[in-house]
Amino acid sequence: MPKISNKGLAMPQSPIRKLVPFAEKAYAEGKKVYHLNIGQPDIKTPQNAIDAVKALSLDILAYTRSEGSDDYRHKIAEYYKGVNINVAKEDIIVTTGGSEALLFAFGSIMDTNDEVIIPEPFYANYNGFSTASGVSVVPVISKIEDNFALPAIEEFEKLITPKTKAILICNPGNPTGYLYSREEISKLAKIVKKHDLFIIADEVYREFAYDGNQHVSILEDEFGLENHAILIDSVSKRYSMCGARIGCLVSKNKDVISTALKFAQARLSPPTLAQIASEAALATPQSYFDDVIDEYVERRNLLIEGLESIDGVKVAKPKGAFYCVAELPIKNSDHFAQWLLESFDVDNETIMVAPAGGFYSTPNVGLNQIRIAYVLNKESLKKSIHILKEALKVYND
Repeated sequence: MPKISNKGLAMPQSPIRKLVPFAEKAYAEGKKVYHLNIGQPDIKTPQNAIDAVKALSLDILAYTRSEGSDDYRHKIAEYYKGVNINVAKEDIIVTTGGSEALLFAFGSIMDTNDEVIIPEPFYANYNGFSTASGVSVVPVISKIEDNFALPAIEEFEKLITPKTKAILICNPGNPTGYLYSREEISKLAKIVKKHDLFIIADEVYREFAYDGNQHVSILEDEFGLENHAILIDSVSKRYSMCGARIGCLVSKNKDVISTALKFAQARLSPPTLAQIASEAALATPQSYFDDVIDEYVERRNLLIEGLESIDGVKVAKPKGAFYCVAELPIKNSDHFAQWLLESFDVDNETIMVAPAGGFYSTPNVGLNQIRIAYVLNKESLKKSIHILKEALKVYND
């Protein structure tokens, strides 16, 4: 029988999606499952994006340019100017989600066995993208006790080797909700310039910054990272358009853009209909985001207060995005998460969470942690907290 590749065998399962069969079985048994495991907002997609697709009258659904349509990239550049990022449409490649943008970035700047430094815990699929690209993740550990703040720059410098090509951050962070300060971005800028590295920033949660804090981008002029910075973005969370699968790679480094374009050409073009919807979404008024942020702050506060009321639970308070990491009084969150779906319910209702071990690359770290996405309405969150509290009593007994 032909053999599967070593790369395929090494490819990690998603901690977010690997429990889906157990959730489906719970559904088949008549249970209601509250999905805290995945960042699929229940916020409505802006109506102008939906209407743009409904209004189409096409005879042929054709390819667009490999880098995305001119009109859409021009409007993205205008959007960025509004958030203090001065780029032109030529600095932008539209991708099939932020995931493809990350794969293009890895493929453009790293070779097999090169290294990328990532503060952990990090978005679980960074492990998968690294494996697919033959790249090694070198983690620098942030801790729940420090609210997952950026580790000292000295910790980064200790890890830099001749194989190091980039530092990757997610800001605000998935899974932690940590929001990097201007001072922290400045420190990272200095280290990548000192060692002539790239810095990749996944900024898909840019709009979701709370408590009066402001998001700071690596592509703001003051950091002088024109040759070093690669920005990853997506419409998925900003406009609650996860199914559109439209993102972009942005860089002022012309070599990065021309190289990434070759990867884009190899897959022909990003989805045409989704670009049309995404272009329309750019006209979404600020009031939409104001309302969404107010809603997420209320959900966050409800969730954190509820988790802190449970004996033995430790939680970091997120400053952005819509996730938090909670440490539970258990030994193995993979087992616990599966048990919740297979063997536990309160009035025929249970919860689905994401085991946090998959958000680390360091072995045996985060095994007693879970990631919770507070993308459900407040009533569902209240029920979910109650279910978790009762589940821990039974599980530990």
